[in-house]
Order: sequence, then structure tokens, then C-alpha cells
Amino acid sequence: MSAPGAAPHDGATALDPLLDGLDAQPPAVRSAFALVHRLALAGVADVVLAPGSRSAPLAYALAAASDLGHLTLHVRVDERAAGFLAVGLSRGAGQVVHGGVALPRPVAVVTTSGTAVANLHPAVLEAHHAGVPLVLLTADRPHELRGTGANQTTHQAGIFGAAVRFAADVPAPDGRPGEVRDLLAVATRALAEAVGARSGHPGPVHLDLAYREPLVPVAATGPGTPAAVPDLLGVRSAVVLPAAAPPAPSDAQRGDVAAHLGAPVAPVAVPVPDGRTVVVAGDGAGRVARDLAEARGWPLLAEPSSGSAGGPNLVVAHALVLGVDELVAGAEHVVVLGRPTLSRPVQRLLGRPDVEVSVVAPGAGPWPDAARNASTVLTAVPARWLDPRPGTPDPSELAPGPTPGHATDPRWLVRWRAASAAAAEVVAAATDGSLTDGPSVARAVVGGCGPDDLLVVGSSNPVRDLALVLGLDADFPRVLANRGLAGIDGTVSTALGAAVATGRPHRRTRALLGDLTFLHDAGGLLRGPHEPHVDLQLVVVNDDGGSIFAGLEPGGLGATSAAAGRTFERVFATPHGANLAQLCAGYGVDHQLVQDVPSLRHALAAPSHGVQVLEVRVSRAERREAGLRLGKRVRDAVREAVVAGR
Repeated sequence: MSAPGAAPHDGATALDPLLDGLDAQPPAVRSAFALVHRLALAGVADVVLAPGSRSAPLAYALAAASDLGHLTLHVRVDERAAGFLAVGLSRGAGQVVHGGVALPRPVAVVTTSGTAVANLHPAVLEAHHAGVPLVLLTADRPHELRGTGANQTTHQAGIFGAAVRFAADVPAPDGRPGEVRDLLAVATRALAEAVGARSGHPGPVHLDLAYREPLVPVAATGPGTPAAVPDLLGVRSAVVLPAAAPPAPSDAQRGDVAAHLGAPVAPVAVPVPDGRTVVVAGDGAGRVARDLAEARGWPLLAEPSSGSAGGPNLVVAHALVLGVDELVAGAEHVVVLGRPTLSRPVQRLLGRPDVEVSVVAPGAGPWPDAARNASTVLTAVPARWLDPRPGTPDPSELAPGPTPGHATDPRWLVRWRAASAAAAEVVAAATDGSLTDGPSVARAVVGGCGPDDLLVVGSSNPVRDLALVLGLDADFPRVLANRGLAGIDGTVSTALGAAVATGRPHRRTRALLGDLTFLHDAGGLLRGPHEPHVDLQLVVVNDDGGSIFAGLEPGGLGATSAAAGRTFERVFATPHGANLAQLCAGYGVDHQLVQDVPSLRHALAAPSHGVQVLEVRVSRAERREAGLRLGKRVRDAVREAVVAGR
């Protein structure tokens, strides 16, 4: 695998059949083929194409490259689905190794001009905030047609604003000497910015590519040896060496799932926090957050998509445990890794004026500090922090009583472990499968996954239900979630992309999502007969609306009167009455209506092939009250365990 933008030795380009005969092709076709060739050389293994007329030169180039095995082409008719499919392909594919450094895999998306470009914007915003390297190749009309009222012509250059790491308005090729060389130089810069090779801040990049007619290849006119574009012979591309980043695993290979390594470790001379400390692991924190918590004897509050959840210091149902002031009041320091977005109690902890907050945020991007309370911002975990704390007894040998004055007393961890055990006992009893509700479904899905499987989880209630039950059972899968902006957009397409990227024998990909999330991206189910095969189970928790709002302030107001309840139903809960079985039938997707949790467990254990939807219907009526009751039981149990002793 070459470094971002790397080219083969001089003259090697003439040997590639993709470039044969290009000297006889129109300028638009020559440039498109040369660009696709360079992308493939630079490690772009997947490209998603949404068909159109102005992008025809790129479409022909991609089809030819796909036929030659240079890359995998995915075709979607909906640009919004195409963008999120690319997000899933990148996030699910693991990482590219350059010089011993692991970088995220870039995936390209190609569209025609006009509204097609605007439809990429939701995926671009998610990729921007989540650090996903999308390479956006949008075809455009030439400059002389802009602002003239020409068909499908608007101001596309700069359309994504600050949401891209790099943008270029590339003029239409006209055959001038050196224009292909110039295009490839721009592509090299774009790819380096996409993967964050220099900045450590990966994300989307945008090349707006103008093309003039003719837009299609011309047939060969006679015998002879096809020639490559003279402009390409001997062209070198800068090899962009990556800056310091997490080292690649020694066994890294293409297709490894969720290889987000989190923050790097460096010999930074920063003292270890000496107060009663908690580790918060948000989205993308990586395994290092768990290692840190275990090395220092700190409790770990980990979100499902952190890559950190697990181990003896994981606090089960931490969002509910944080409601016990008698436990949480003792916190003096919090170390934050990744980007925490799920829990208001976590944000309240991070915003306390009496708590020191250290944020570990690698790269040049903004550091997560929604509470505006960070006292220290680090680019790496100091290596010294990962040294095991010497001279302390095993926490399992201590009783959970009140923590004495010294901040590093191991009974701080003992109390949190006792709190976690008490919470786990309550939540486990509430999700044993006797009821069919969101948390019970989430637990069944986790229980049906192996540690090498991938679980894509949707926003709103599913990811919070998963956070509630994570850690109850011994093994749980790697979890991927679109937490960049935490929207419901494109979740089906993201899951499909991740499933394609990670598909291997004995490894399954599932998605857990709500009915509105499923319906919002139902178009992602539309796949043509020539597309790569994918195995994916979509577990849809159908409560006929948006029950996430029941647990928020609108749900509380809606419970105060019949009139308020009607308003809540109309403008927040939004019942739809959609028939998911008929919808799936229209897309040719297998659908099963699962009646209860035991039946769900059976369906998850059975072999599946292709895309399958498992629909589980749950009641929305009791969502708010059930959540309040469960929270009270957890808090009561935690108080008994850590305050009164047991």
C-alpha cells in the first residue's frame, strides 16, 4: 500500500491498461481516467457513484478501473444514501498503514452537478465532525456556463463551507500541456488532507471538477499500440509522510473492523492526576481509555462506540449511576478521551466547577469541551499515566465503605465497582427478556453478537438502550455509530457500507435502530443487481414514532394534561403507521416480524443471507414511566451498596 498520493516509479503508468489509448480521448475523459488511476494508486479502494450526465467521464473511468480490479465500485441512485454508504465503507474498512502509522481509509463519492451535490451535505457534515475521510468528486459545468441559467448549474465550489478539510475548484480540461499533471498535484494534496496525514485531523475533501463536452470516450479508430497520456509519463507525486499518530497493530490487515486506535501515547511530561479521578470515554476514544483506567485504578464511564467499553473498571449503566450524589460528589478529576455526547449526567459532571477536567484530543481539530470547563488539553496520553500505580492493594480485597481523605485510596475504585455491580443487577433483572421493550431488545442483540462481530447502532433511543445494557454480558461486539452529529440520517446506508467493508466468513454485521431512523433512510435498501454482495441484519425497534422525546422535557410537559398529550403526539412523537413488511417487500428485502425477545434471540442465532430486517414492535406508551422507574431502582440499589454498605 503506497503512502497518500504516492506514485509508482517513472514510466510505470504506461503499463497500466487503464491509461492505454488516452491520448486519443477527449480532454474530459483523459483527465477523469488519470484522476481515477491516481486515486487507486493512493489507496482509494472503494468509490461510490451516483449516476449523472456531467459526471460521465468519471463514471466510465470508474467502470474501467473496477473491471481491472483496481478498486470496488458501488452505484447508488440517491446521493444522500451514496454519501452515507461511503461513511460506512470508510469506518468499517479498518485503516491504511503508512510507514508504521495507521490512518483512516479514504472513500471517494462521485456525483453529477446541481442538487446532486447538495444531497451529499448531511454525510459531509457527519464525516466532518466524526473525522471520516470522504473524497468528494462533484462534476460541474465549465466556468463560462455558471451564472447563465444553464441547466443543472449552480455555484458548487465551496458549497460545503468549513465542513471540508480541503476544497478546489478545478477548471475544465481543454488539452493544454501539463493540465493532467496539475490535476494530479491537487489530488495528492486533497488525499493527504482527507486522511489527516499532516494534521492528524482527517475528514472530507472536495474537488469540484468542471467538464466540457464531449463527455464520453471515443472508439479506437484503427490498429496500433495504444499510448498513454504523454502528460503522465514520468510524473511523480509527492509522498506525504504522516505525522505522529497511533502506531499500527503488527497484524493490521485490510478489512479489520473498528481499528480506531484512539489517542496516541507519548512521553509527555504531565503529572498524573492525584485526585479521585474518573475516565470518560466518548465516541472513538479507543482501547487506550480502558488501559488508562485499569492502570491507574480509575472507574471508566464508556459510551458504546468508544472502543473502550469492557474490563473490571467499566461502570454499567453509568448515566443512571451518576444520579447518586453521595458517590459522584467525591470526584475531583475527570480525564476525557474521545467525544462524549450521549449523557446529560456526564456533561453535568464535566461542567462542575470543583472538578478538574483533562481532555486528550489528538490532531488539529477542536477538542471536546461542551461544558467549557477543561483545565488541561493534551494531544496524547502521557506514557507515564499508563504505568500501573505502585504500592496499592487489590481493590477486590477492600470493602466499599466511604473513601477516606487521601485522594488515591483504592477504595475510590471499590465504591464505583460496587455501584456498577448494584446497577448491573437491577438492569439485568429488568432486561431478562420477560418484557419486550427497547433495553431488552438491545441486550438480546448484544447477546447474539460475538466479539469479532460489528454492531452499527442508530441514534436516539437505541444507542442509549445499548449504553444501559453494555457490560451485563461477558462478550459484546465492536460498535460503530454516527456520533459526529448524532443524527438519524443515513444509518441504513452507513450499516450497509460497514457490512460490505467488513464482510468475512464467521463475522456478522448487524444494526440496531429505531423505526424513524429506518424509515428516514429506507432508500438505502435500494441496491442494483450488479452491486457487491452484502450480509446485514437490521433489527428495527418499532414503537410507531419518536419515543426519545418521552424522556426529555417535551415528554414531561405532554404528561401534564390531555391537551398537552395531543400536542406531544402530533409534533414530537409523530406516529406514522407504516407497514415495514410491505416496504421491505418493495425493495426485495427479507422481513420478519418478531413477537418477543425469546423469538428475537432465536432469529439472531439462525443463519442469514443478504439483507434482512427483523422488526420488533414495542409499546411507546410506557417509555417515560418505565425509564423513571428503572432509574429510581438503580439509584436506590447504588446508594445501598456504596453508602449504607452491604
